[in-house]
Order: sequence, then structure tokens, then C-alpha cells
Amino acid sequence: MSETNRQYVLDQLPQGRLSADHFRLTESARPTAGQGEALLRTRYVSLDAANRAWMQGATYRSALNAGQVMAGGALAEVVEASGSDLAPGDLVFADTGWQDYAVLPAKKLQKLPKLEPMTHLLSVYGVAGLTAYFGLLECGQPKAGETVVVSAAAGSVGSIVGQIAKLKGCRVVGIAGGEEKGRWLVDELGFDAAVDYKAGNLRQQFREHVPNGIDVYFDNVGGDVFEACLFAMNTFGRIACCGAVSAYDGAAPQHGPRGVPGLIVTKRLTLRGFIVSDFDAQRDQALKDLQQWVAEGKLKVQEDVIDGFEKLPQALVGLLAGENRGKRMVKV
Repeated sequence: MSETNRQYVLDQLPQGRLSADHFRLTESARPTAGQGEALLRTRYVSLDAANRAWMQGATYRSALNAGQVMAGGALAEVVEASGSDLAPGDLVFADTGWQDYAVLPAKKLQKLPKLEPMTHLLSVYGVAGLTAYFGLLECGQPKAGETVVVSAAAGSVGSIVGQIAKLKGCRVVGIAGGEEKGRWLVDELGFDAAVDYKAGNLRQQFREHVPNGIDVYFDNVGGDVFEACLFAMNTFGRIACCGAVSAYDGAAPQHGPRGVPGLIVTKRLTLRGFIVSDFDAQRDQALKDLQQWVAEGKLKVQEDVIDGFEKLPQALVGLLAGENRGKRMVKV
């Protein structure tokens, strides 16, 4: 165990697009845990579009400021935890930030099961999988035979959303960037069709791939894609609002999506925003279902694991640019 603690600090708040230059690598002494605290060693850092949103101001968590250790969730191993039920070697998911070691209140940490590969605890059995499960099934409420459309479909959440929708008997169309990702969604994950947002003219592509309209839209991006889906929604359609990555990095959009609130009223749409912790009471059932689908081969898990703590800044920049397929994480 190292005596030093590598940390990435958010050196300056980005005014435009995020770059690796906005971060600074520092070293400090390894922290020590007091009574009721746990010393954690970071194993895998989760990378998510929300990391960028935290730099814009308070969301469901406090805003990130220049000079702070970069925030982020991680799969971490307990080194020591006095006065708690945790033992050395236990695995937890915690907001460690981008550093080798972190000290957190032990009572706020929940022991995770040990399974292989352990990376599944960050992807399909972690925030990504649970977000997909609850966002689609609780907020979208799809019915067999309906058409489900999901944006950022090749990402950590979207790739799982589409597969669950297929399991529920729906026709599934994924929105992703580039023909290669579209082919992967259809050929490997079993989507019925893919729309390439980079090719433009989304409404024309919807007329081709979604001729009967959209019953459930799982929105990860907001902006122009949200607007195009809004115009294609069927009466009494449901929209699960998960994220707005199109507005996270770079200049603010010139205008909000058109059709709000008019189309919401005339089509009698239901829009529901959510975060995964809203459904903590149903977590056990969700994990049971996800584990069963994976074991039966009905749910494919795609992970994008990058090796090396020093690659964290560029890995996040790449995620925001759409480099990844499935859940991106960095092995520390």
C-alpha cells in the first residue's frame, strides 16, 4: 500500500469544452481513518456525462469548484474501518473522487457482493444498469408491441435500456453517432433499427425508422434530439428524462426544444425526470432481474475499461465526445 495519494484536482472551471488541461495531478500523504470512518482504496473510477454537469453548478449534488479534487464515484476496497461492520477487502461503491485513497463515514457505505468480473458492479449492476432499469420500467412504463426510442443508445445506460425494452416485447430504435455504432446496436444488441444523429435530418430518419411514432422515449441528451423525438411522439406517450449531455460540454444551446409545452399538452404526454436513488426501495428486485437476464444471456454487458490512473482526464473528455461503447471506467 502506497504512502502517497495521487489526486486529480479540477484546476480551472472550463468555459467551453472540457480538455485534459483543466485538470492537475497532485500528490499528498495517504489519509488515515478515524473512529467511525473507512479508509478506501480506489479500484475502478466510474466515468459519466454527469461529471461534466457538476462543473456547471449544483444539480442533485453540490457544484464542483476550481481547486477541488475531481468528484466521481468509484468501486473501492476497504483498507480499514474501525467501529463498523465493514472489513478489510470488502468492496463498496462510493464518491471517492479521482484519487487513490479516500476516507468516508463508514455508516454511509454499503458492502457489495464479490463477483467476477467485478467491473459489473459499476456497469450492469451499478448506477448504469439501475438507471436503465428504473428509468425505462418505472418512468417509461413500456408495453409489449410499443415503440421505444432511446438516445445515447450506445452508452452505458442507453445500451441497457434498449435491451430491456426488447425483453419486454417492444420495437426498439436507438439514436447514436455514426453508422458503426448503429450497426453494433442492431447486429450485436438486437435493436430493431438505429438513427444516426450525426447524419442530420432526424425527422426524415424518424419517418423511415419510426413510421408509427414513438410511445416511449428515454432521453439522455436533450437539445435537438429531444425536440425531434417530441414531434414524433404518439398521443399519451411517455418520456423518461435521464440526462441532457448535449448541453453539458461547450457553449449553451441557443434555444430550448420547440414544442414545449404545446406538444406536451396536445399529445397528453407524460414527462418524468428521475435519478436512480429515487427507487432505492426497489433495488433488490431490480438487481435480481438484471442478474437473471445476464445469466440467461438475454442481456449483453458492454464495458469500456481504460487502464491507468493517469488517463482519467482524457478518458472523460473522450466519453463526452462519444468515444465509448457501454460503460466507461478507469482501472486505477
